[in-house]
Amino acid sequence: MDGLRILVVDDEVSIRRFLRHALGEMGHTVYQAATGAEGLRSVVAHRPDVIILDLGLPDMSGELVLTRLRARSSTPVIVLTVRDEEPSKVALLDAGADDYLTKPFGIAELMARIRLVLRRSIDASSEPVFETGGLRIDLGRRLVTVEGREVSLTPTEYDLLVSLARHGGKVLTHRQLVGEVWGTGYGSDSQLLRVNISHLRHKIEPDPARPRYLVTEIGVGYRLKLQD
Repeated sequence: MDGLRILVVDDEVSIRRFLRHALGEMGHTVYQAATGAEGLRSVVAHRPDVIILDLGLPDMSGELVLTRLRARSSTPVIVLTVRDEEPSKVALLDAGADDYLTKPFGIAELMARIRLVLRRSIDASSEPVFETGGLRIDLGRRLVTVEGREVSLTPTEYDLLVSLARHGGKVLTHRQLVGEVWGTGYGSDSQLLRVNISHLRHKIEPDPARPRYLVTEIGVGYRLKLQD
């Protein structure tokens, strides 16, 4: 994971200076923005591999930045926040964040989160194509289609779908899914999982309220239903 392009959007000079130095020492290229508008322009100009976004920006809310960003990009976003309440975390995930990190934080923890959101399948080019019903996942090309229509997924949503596909027909518990997609450090964060399952259903299900692919096993977890 050498030489990443990382965009830091934060109005605090001290945070930007800290991240520029720490990440730069690791060999990564760090771009900086002090406002939401500047950050959105930097995404177009620099095409970062990952975005670190603070919520307390002077010109617009972090949620608005996420909404505008997701309209044009699926670049992984890690949000920095001083808020630790569950509703805040859910709102961030609903707006399109891939992960969140509560201030204060250490660089080792940040790098662990970056590794998680950037994780890709090992030797993906040799992976097969998974199909069930009208859902098709080309693992080599990281391409998902439903009834022939290409579906745009965030890296986290894609990893979640692939985890379910690799265990197609088998129920995976909340803890198993969270561990495979986010890592064991998240325990059984069912809220994080539930939000991303909801996002997936709205993208791949003909009727998200009556899912035919991503089936809930109440009190246990989820499974990807196999169809002819």
